[in-house]
Amino acid sequence: MTTLLVIAKEPLPGRVKTRLTPPFTPREAAALAEAALTDTLRAVAATPAARRVLVLDGSPGPWLPSGFEVVRQCAGGLDERLAAAFACCDGPALLIGMDTPQVAPDLLTVDFDGCDAYFGPARDGGFWALGLAEPDPGLLRGVPMSTPSTGAVQRARLVGAGLRVRDLPCLRDVDTAPDATAVAALAPGSRFAARLAECTAAVSR
Repeated sequence: MTTLLVIAKEPLPGRVKTRLTPPFTPREAAALAEAALTDTLRAVAATPAARRVLVLDGSPGPWLPSGFEVVRQCAGGLDERLAAAFACCDGPALLIGMDTPQVAPDLLTVDFDGCDAYFGPARDGGFWALGLAEPDPGLLRGVPMSTPSTGAVQRARLVGAGLRVRDLPCLRDVDTAPDATAVAALAPGSRFAARLAECTAAVSR
């Protein structure tokens, strides 16, 4: 079975989702980040997996469900941190972030029979998921992160290594307020959608 990795930051005001400020306050942005992380972890918890690992920058809180190992993120750029996350796996692994609270177990249930890698593109040009049948940290090191071409470069790296790549659906990350509104509409019953409604009402008052 596959190891499921979630890479995340502790949802503290001023440290997460800063592009949501404004219109939201840093505290509201952190509350939205916590809701997104909670939805993501619940989806992972409901997905069959060999291991469930939270690769965390910060400390775990009450939002962490049981059944997860917690591994501290290493120092360095995002490419190094993603590479280190895969380095802790000795079998098939799928890594996702905390920015897509619309994920569901059916999206996270992957079968590497007939392919070597899964790639989930994000609408902003990055990627929301990366799966490797044989985790190789070198496939991530040196990929420029947080650019409009990050996803294309990462996928090209996989193909260039001779891997058979299977694509997952393109999802929208939550980075800005319009992103938050669009994602909440896709998951109206989520904790994220409920928290966004609360924060939006507070902004309107």
